[in-house]
Amino acid sequence: MSRSLARETAFKVLFQVDLAGASPRDALQHLTAETPLADRYLAFARELVDKTLEHVKTIDSYISKYSPEWSISRMATVDRNIMRMAVCEMLYTEIDPVVVINEAVELAKKYGDENSSSFINAILDRIMGEKSEGFSRD
Repeated sequence: MSRSLARETAFKVLFQVDLAGASPRDALQHLTAETPLADRYLAFARELVDKTLEHVKTIDSYISKYSPEWSISRMATVDRNIMRMAVCEMLYTEIDPVVVINEAVELAKKYGDENSSSFINAILDRIMGEKSEGFSRD
């Protein structure tokens, strides 16, 4: 088990919450019944889901800032939720943004369309540039 699998699980939860209005707790419980996670990775996935949902307005404002031609609602659900999760990690954890972006791009390759990985990489790279200059969190 790894953080990559925990991120993938968190993404799937966020996707279900966004698309179907699922309960985050129920979605996580269902997904981990199918693919169990070690306790520390389950805790990481849960924290990532909770923080992303708690700060979604701030996260969406960063994504929107660097994607002026695509509103959040117009983005593919896969792309939107991969970016939300990645921006959450960039804003609210100490994880290296390069690692976060790489993980997001890998998820996009697996779940998105042929343009998802490059679109997500471009947006997250711009946000990482702003992070290196220091930005505010809510």
